[in-house]
Amino acid sequence: MQDKISNPTGPARKLISICCPVYNEQGSIPIFYGRLQAALAPLRTRYDFELIFTNNRSTDRTREIILGLRESDPSVQILTLSRNFGYQASIMSGLKHSLGDATVAIDVDCEDPPEMIPALIGHWEEGFDLVYGDRKHRTEFYPVHLGRLLFYRLNRLLADSEIILDMADFALLSTRLRRLMLANRSTYPFLRTEAGYVGFSRKGIVYKRQTRVQGKSHYNFAAMAQFAIGGILSSSTFPLRVAAYLFIPLVPITAILFLVDLVFGYPAAFRALVTLNLSFASFCLTCLCIYLARDYKNGFSRPVFIVDWQLSAMNGGRTRWITNNVKEEDL
Repeated sequence: MQDKISNPTGPARKLISICCPVYNEQGSIPIFYGRLQAALAPLRTRYDFELIFTNNRSTDRTREIILGLRESDPSVQILTLSRNFGYQASIMSGLKHSLGDATVAIDVDCEDPPEMIPALIGHWEEGFDLVYGDRKHRTEFYPVHLGRLLFYRLNRLLADSEIILDMADFALLSTRLRRLMLANRSTYPFLRTEAGYVGFSRKGIVYKRQTRVQGKSHYNFAAMAQFAIGGILSSSTFPLRVAAYLFIPLVPITAILFLVDLVFGYPAAFRALVTLNLSFASFCLTCLCIYLARDYKNGFSRPVFIVDWQLSAMNGGRTRWITNNVKEEDL
Protein backbone atom coordinates (compact mmCIF):
# COMPACT_ATOMS: atom_id res chain seq x y z
CA MET A 1 0.00 0.00 0.00
CA GLN A 2 1.40 3.36 -0.93
CA ASP A 3 1.28 6.29 1.42
CA LYS A 4 -0.87 8.28 -1.03
CA ILE A 5 -3.32 7.04 -3.67
CA SER A 6 -3.00 8.98 -6.93
CA ASN A 7 -6.16 10.40 -8.39
CA PRO A 8 -6.13 11.40 -12.08
CA THR A 9 -9.00 13.87 -11.58
CA GLY A 10 -7.54 15.67 -8.62
CA PRO A 11 -4.89 15.68 -5.88
CA ALA A 12 -3.96 12.53 -3.95
CA ARG A 13 -6.27 11.67 -1.12
CA LYS A 14 -4.87 12.14 2.37
CA LEU A 15 -3.92 9.11 4.41
CA ILE A 16 -5.08 8.59 7.98
CA SER A 17 -3.04 6.15 10.07
CA ILE A 18 -4.77 4.39 12.96
CA CYS A 19 -2.38 2.91 15.53
CA CYS A 20 -3.65 0.37 18.03
CA PRO A 21 -1.39 -0.98 20.80
CA VAL A 22 -2.39 -4.56 21.65
CA TYR A 23 -1.39 -7.10 24.25
CA ASN A 24 -3.43 -10.31 24.54
CA GLU A 25 -6.54 -8.82 22.94
CA GLN A 26 -7.69 -11.79 20.85
CA GLY A 27 -11.30 -11.34 21.92
CA SER A 28 -11.49 -7.57 21.41
CA ILE A 29 -9.85 -7.23 18.00
CA PRO A 30 -12.69 -8.63 15.80
CA ILE A 31 -15.27 -6.50 17.63
CA PHE A 32 -13.12 -3.38 17.37
CA TYR A 33 -12.35 -4.01 13.69
CA GLY A 34 -16.04 -4.33 12.80
CA ARG A 35 -17.00 -1.15 14.62
CA LEU A 36 -14.02 0.72 13.15
CA GLN A 37 -14.88 -0.22 9.57
CA ALA A 38 -18.47 0.93 10.06
CA ALA A 39 -17.28 4.23 11.52
CA LEU A 40 -14.82 4.88 8.68
CA ALA A 41 -17.15 3.88 5.82
CA PRO A 42 -18.60 7.41 5.24
CA LEU A 43 -15.06 8.86 5.03
CA ARG A 44 -13.58 6.48 2.46
CA THR A 45 -14.58 8.69 -0.48
CA ARG A 46 -12.23 11.39 0.86
CA TYR A 47 -9.50 9.52 2.76
CA ASP A 48 -7.38 6.41 2.63
CA PHE A 49 -6.69 4.54 5.86
CA GLU A 50 -4.01 2.26 7.23
CA LEU A 51 -4.54 0.26 10.41
CA ILE A 52 -1.36 -0.54 12.37
CA PHE A 53 -1.57 -2.94 15.31
CA THR A 54 1.50 -2.68 17.53
CA ASN A 55 1.76 -6.11 19.12
CA ASN A 56 3.47 -5.84 22.49
CA ARG A 57 4.57 -9.49 22.30
CA SER A 58 1.16 -11.00 23.00
CA THR A 59 1.08 -14.60 24.23
CA ASP A 60 -2.41 -15.47 22.96
CA ARG A 61 -3.75 -15.58 19.37
CA THR A 62 -3.64 -11.79 18.89
CA ARG A 63 -1.06 -11.96 16.09
CA GLU A 64 -2.85 -14.75 14.23
CA ILE A 65 -6.15 -12.88 14.33
CA ILE A 66 -4.56 -9.70 12.96
CA LEU A 67 -2.86 -11.64 10.16
CA GLY A 68 -6.24 -13.20 9.36
CA LEU A 69 -7.76 -9.73 8.97
CA ARG A 70 -4.84 -8.71 6.76
CA GLU A 71 -5.59 -11.53 4.30
CA SER A 72 -8.81 -9.78 3.26
CA ASP A 73 -7.78 -6.19 4.10
CA PRO A 74 -4.21 -5.24 3.08
CA SER A 75 -4.46 -1.95 4.96
CA VAL A 76 -4.27 -4.00 8.19
CA GLN A 77 -0.67 -4.24 9.38
CA ILE A 78 1.09 -5.62 12.43
CA LEU A 79 4.23 -4.40 14.11
CA THR A 80 5.49 -6.97 16.65
CA LEU A 81 7.95 -5.93 19.34
CA SER A 82 10.75 -8.19 20.55
CA ARG A 83 9.27 -8.23 24.06
CA ASN A 84 6.68 -6.40 26.13
CA PHE A 85 8.07 -2.86 26.35
CA GLY A 86 4.96 -1.38 27.95
CA TYR A 87 1.99 0.61 26.73
CA GLN A 88 3.66 3.96 26.03
CA ALA A 89 6.50 2.35 24.08
CA SER A 90 3.96 0.38 22.06
CA ILE A 91 2.16 3.59 21.08
CA MET A 92 5.47 5.22 20.18
CA SER A 93 6.43 2.35 17.87
CA GLY A 94 3.16 2.82 15.98
CA LEU A 95 3.64 6.57 15.70
CA LYS A 96 7.20 6.02 14.48
CA HIS A 97 6.04 3.81 11.59
CA SER A 98 2.97 5.82 10.66
CA LEU A 99 2.76 7.26 7.13
CA GLY A 100 -0.43 9.25 7.60
CA ASP A 101 -1.06 12.94 7.18
CA ALA A 102 -2.70 12.44 10.57
CA THR A 103 -2.37 9.59 13.05
CA VAL A 104 -4.99 8.33 15.49
CA ALA A 105 -4.00 6.34 18.59
CA ILE A 106 -6.77 4.18 20.02
CA ASP A 107 -7.08 1.00 22.10
CA VAL A 108 -8.95 -2.02 20.77
CA ASP A 109 -10.96 -2.68 23.94
CA CYS A 110 -13.52 -0.08 22.72
CA GLU A 111 -13.46 1.81 26.01
CA ASP A 112 -12.59 4.67 23.69
CA PRO A 113 -15.30 4.33 21.02
CA PRO A 114 -14.01 4.08 17.42
CA GLU A 115 -17.21 5.86 16.36
CA MET A 116 -15.56 9.09 17.62
CA ILE A 117 -12.78 8.96 15.03
CA PRO A 118 -14.77 10.87 12.34
CA ALA A 119 -15.21 13.69 14.87
CA LEU A 120 -11.46 13.74 15.54
CA ILE A 121 -10.78 13.94 11.82
CA GLY A 122 -13.39 16.68 11.41
CA HIS A 123 -11.65 18.93 13.95
CA TRP A 124 -8.27 18.14 12.36
CA GLU A 125 -9.72 19.39 9.07
CA GLU A 126 -10.52 22.64 10.89
CA GLY A 127 -6.79 23.11 11.54
CA PHE A 128 -6.15 21.57 14.97
CA ASP A 129 -2.86 19.70 15.35
CA LEU A 130 -4.05 17.69 18.34
CA VAL A 131 -7.61 16.45 18.79
CA TYR A 132 -7.97 14.30 21.89
CA GLY A 133 -10.57 12.53 23.95
CA ASP A 134 -11.31 14.43 27.16
CA ARG A 135 -12.12 11.74 29.73
CA LYS A 136 -14.24 13.63 32.21
CA HIS A 137 -16.61 10.69 32.73
CA ARG A 138 -15.51 7.14 33.49
CA THR A 139 -17.35 4.07 34.75
CA GLU A 140 -15.01 2.87 37.49
CA PHE A 141 -14.56 2.60 41.25
CA TYR A 142 -14.98 6.17 42.55
CA PRO A 143 -11.75 6.30 44.65
CA VAL A 144 -9.79 5.28 41.52
CA HIS A 145 -11.57 7.97 39.49
CA LEU A 146 -10.85 10.55 42.20
CA GLY A 147 -7.22 9.46 42.30
CA ARG A 148 -6.90 10.05 38.56
CA LEU A 149 -8.36 13.53 38.84
CA LEU A 150 -6.03 14.43 41.69
CA PHE A 151 -2.98 13.02 39.90
CA TYR A 152 -3.48 15.02 36.71
CA ARG A 153 -4.10 18.22 38.62
CA LEU A 154 -1.10 17.62 40.86
CA ASN A 155 1.00 16.83 37.81
CA ARG A 156 -0.14 20.02 36.13
CA LEU A 157 0.66 22.03 39.26
CA LEU A 158 4.18 20.59 39.51
CA ALA A 159 5.03 20.35 35.81
CA ASP A 160 7.76 22.45 34.23
CA SER A 161 5.64 22.80 31.07
CA GLU A 162 1.95 22.56 30.27
CA ILE A 163 0.02 19.38 31.09
CA ILE A 164 -3.26 18.79 29.27
CA LEU A 165 -5.83 17.89 31.91
CA ASP A 166 -7.82 14.64 31.48
CA MET A 167 -6.26 13.99 28.08
CA ALA A 168 -6.64 10.42 26.88
CA ASP A 169 -4.10 8.55 24.79
CA PHE A 170 -7.07 8.30 22.41
CA ALA A 171 -6.09 11.19 20.17
CA LEU A 172 -5.36 12.38 16.64
CA LEU A 173 -1.98 13.96 15.92
CA SER A 174 -0.96 15.98 12.90
CA THR A 175 2.26 15.01 11.13
CA ARG A 176 4.28 17.92 12.48
CA LEU A 177 3.11 17.31 16.05
CA ARG A 178 3.83 13.59 15.79
CA ARG A 179 7.36 14.14 14.48
CA LEU A 180 8.23 16.66 17.16
CA MET A 181 6.90 14.41 19.91
CA LEU A 182 9.00 11.53 18.58
CA ALA A 183 12.10 13.73 18.67
CA ASN A 184 12.12 13.35 22.46
CA ARG A 185 15.11 11.26 23.57
CA SER A 186 13.72 10.20 26.94
CA THR A 187 13.87 6.49 27.74
CA TYR A 188 10.49 6.82 29.43
CA PRO A 189 8.03 8.23 26.89
CA PHE A 190 4.99 9.97 28.34
CA LEU A 191 3.09 11.12 25.28
CA ARG A 192 0.57 13.31 27.07
CA THR A 193 3.42 15.32 28.54
CA GLU A 194 5.12 15.57 25.15
CA ALA A 195 1.92 16.81 23.50
CA GLY A 196 1.60 19.60 26.04
CA TYR A 197 5.27 20.53 25.72
CA VAL A 198 5.25 20.73 21.90
CA GLY A 199 2.16 22.91 21.88
CA PHE A 200 0.34 23.97 18.67
CA SER A 201 -3.43 24.15 18.43
CA ARG A 202 -5.50 21.53 20.21
CA LYS A 203 -9.11 20.53 20.72
CA GLY A 204 -10.60 18.27 23.39
CA ILE A 205 -13.79 16.28 22.88
CA VAL A 206 -15.57 15.41 26.13
CA TYR A 207 -16.90 11.86 26.23
CA LYS A 208 -17.77 9.09 28.64
CA ARG A 209 -15.41 6.16 28.55
CA GLN A 210 -17.27 2.94 27.86
CA THR A 211 -16.88 -0.51 29.37
CA ARG A 212 -14.40 -2.98 27.89
CA VAL A 213 -16.06 -5.18 25.25
CA GLN A 214 -14.07 -8.32 26.01
CA GLY A 215 -11.75 -9.74 28.65
CA LYS A 216 -10.14 -7.95 31.58
CA SER A 217 -7.94 -4.91 31.69
CA HIS A 218 -4.19 -5.46 32.06
CA TYR A 219 -3.98 -2.13 33.88
CA ASN A 220 -3.77 -2.76 37.65
CA PHE A 221 -2.97 -0.56 40.64
CA ALA A 222 0.77 -1.23 40.42
CA ALA A 223 0.77 -0.18 36.76
CA MET A 224 -1.19 2.96 37.66
CA ALA A 225 1.35 3.87 40.35
CA GLN A 226 4.26 3.30 37.98
CA PHE A 227 2.51 5.36 35.31
CA ALA A 228 1.90 8.22 37.77
CA ILE A 229 5.49 8.28 39.05
CA GLY A 230 6.85 8.13 35.52
CA GLY A 231 4.54 10.94 34.46
CA ILE A 232 5.76 13.24 37.22
CA LEU A 233 9.42 12.41 36.59
CA SER A 234 8.98 13.02 32.87
CA SER A 235 7.27 16.38 33.28
CA SER A 236 8.63 18.00 36.44
CA THR A 237 11.82 18.78 38.33
CA PHE A 238 9.80 20.03 41.30
CA PRO A 239 10.90 17.21 43.65
CA LEU A 240 14.47 18.42 43.14
CA ARG A 241 13.59 22.08 43.56
CA VAL A 242 11.42 21.51 46.62
CA ALA A 243 14.57 20.85 48.67
CA ALA A 244 15.59 24.48 48.19
CA TYR A 245 12.09 25.65 49.08
CA LEU A 246 12.02 23.59 52.28
CA PHE A 247 15.52 24.63 53.31
CA ILE A 248 14.45 28.25 53.78
CA PRO A 249 12.02 27.59 56.70
CA LEU A 250 14.18 24.71 57.95
CA VAL A 251 17.06 27.03 58.94
CA PRO A 252 15.13 29.18 61.48
CA ILE A 253 13.23 26.15 62.81
CA THR A 254 16.52 24.33 63.41
CA ALA A 255 18.00 27.39 65.11
CA ILE A 256 14.98 27.74 67.43
CA LEU A 257 15.05 24.07 68.43
CA PHE A 258 18.79 24.27 69.07
CA LEU A 259 18.40 27.37 71.29
CA VAL A 260 15.50 25.81 73.21
CA ASP A 261 17.65 22.81 74.04
CA LEU A 262 20.73 24.92 74.81
CA VAL A 263 19.00 27.54 76.99
CA PHE A 264 16.23 25.55 78.65
CA GLY A 265 17.78 22.09 78.56
CA TYR A 266 14.89 20.37 76.78
CA PRO A 267 16.29 17.16 75.23
CA ALA A 268 13.02 16.68 73.33
CA ALA A 269 13.84 19.81 71.31
CA PHE A 270 17.21 18.35 70.33
CA ARG A 271 15.62 15.05 69.32
CA ALA A 272 13.10 16.95 67.21
CA LEU A 273 15.96 18.90 65.60
CA VAL A 274 17.83 15.71 64.70
CA THR A 275 14.70 13.97 63.41
CA LEU A 276 13.69 16.94 61.30
CA ASN A 277 17.10 17.33 59.69
CA LEU A 278 17.57 13.62 59.08
CA SER A 279 14.15 13.45 57.46
CA PHE A 280 14.99 16.41 55.25
CA ALA A 281 18.34 14.87 54.25
CA SER A 282 16.68 11.53 53.52
CA PHE A 283 14.05 13.21 51.34
CA CYS A 284 16.71 15.11 49.36
CA LEU A 285 18.83 11.98 48.90
CA THR A 286 15.82 9.99 47.70
CA CYS A 287 14.89 12.61 45.12
CA LEU A 288 18.48 12.79 43.90
CA CYS A 289 18.71 9.01 43.55
CA ILE A 290 15.46 8.77 41.59
CA TYR A 291 16.40 11.50 39.14
CA LEU A 292 19.98 10.24 38.88
CA ALA A 293 18.64 6.79 37.96
CA ARG A 294 16.46 8.34 35.26
CA ASP A 295 19.41 10.39 33.97
CA TYR A 296 21.58 7.25 34.02
CA LYS A 297 19.09 5.40 31.82
CA ASN A 298 18.79 8.36 29.46
CA GLY A 299 22.59 8.50 29.25
CA PHE A 300 22.73 4.89 28.15
CA SER A 301 19.99 5.68 25.61
CA ARG A 302 18.73 2.15 25.33
CA PRO A 303 15.90 1.86 22.78
CA VAL A 304 12.37 2.50 23.96
CA PHE A 305 11.21 -0.35 21.73
CA ILE A 306 12.73 -3.02 19.47
CA VAL A 307 10.84 -4.37 16.45
CA ASP A 308 10.86 -8.06 15.57
CA TRP A 309 10.48 -7.76 11.80
CA GLN A 310 10.28 -11.53 11.34
CA LEU A 311 6.93 -11.48 13.16
CA SER A 312 5.72 -8.20 11.65
CA ALA A 313 3.79 -7.52 8.46
CA MET A 314 4.00 -3.93 7.23
CA ASN A 315 3.33 -2.43 3.83
CA GLY A 316 6.08 -0.76 1.81
CA GLY A 317 6.95 2.88 1.43
CA ARG A 318 8.25 3.38 4.96
CA THR A 319 11.52 3.28 6.85
CA ARG A 320 11.94 0.07 8.81
CA TRP A 321 12.90 1.29 12.27
CA ILE A 322 14.39 -1.47 14.43
CA THR A 323 14.34 0.84 17.44
CA ASN A 324 13.13 4.36 18.02
CA ASN A 325 16.30 5.83 16.46
CA VAL A 326 18.02 3.03 14.47
CA LYS A 327 17.03 2.09 10.93
CA GLU A 328 17.31 -1.44 9.62
CA GLU A 329 19.85 -0.47 6.95
CA ASP A 330 22.11 1.01 9.66
CA LEU A 331 22.68 -2.43 11.23
